[in-house]
Amino acid sequence: MTDPSTDGSDTGPAICSAKGCQLPAAWELRWNNPKLHTPERRKVWLACEEHRTSLTDFLGARGFLRETVAHAG
Repeated sequence: MTDPSTDGSDTGPAICSAKGCQLPAAWELRWNNPKLHTPERRKVWLACEEHRTSLTDFLGARGFLRETVAHAG
């Protein structure tokens, strides 16, 4: 997977964070690594409909996923 964290600096269309995917983002997977981040910190991976489940499973298996919301972009 690429480093799909968003920081607002990209002015292009929001695309899925799955490696090689160029589909538009439909979901924001908000997560943090409790060993590295403060509890309130959220990093964001973007997901298209096709990759939402696999990205959610990846983060969930590690205990990193905090919430999933529709992408408003």
